[in-house]
Amino acid sequence: MAEKFDIEERWPELFEKLDPSQRDQVVQPLAGAWHEGWIPNREDVEDLIDLVRGAIDGEEYMRRGRKAAERQVGTPPETGR
Repeated sequence: MAEKFDIEERWPELFEKLDPSQRDQVVQPLAGAWHEGWIPNREDVEDLIDLVRGAIDGEEYMRRGRKAAERQVGTPPETGR
């Protein structure tokens, strides 16, 4: 784990889209996950920011999360059967 939680410094352009309240809604859960050992990546951060901004809904956020998890473990995508 990195010694410093520098999420806003890593991807400042993502955080420019947020007002102070939205920023807190993004940073707090990410900081908690980081303290638990999660390593930040741009895709996860951007997805949470999109959710908080209202650019995507909860269903799309979950879909993106499932797809990211599938890529990490190499699970084949659902075939619709």
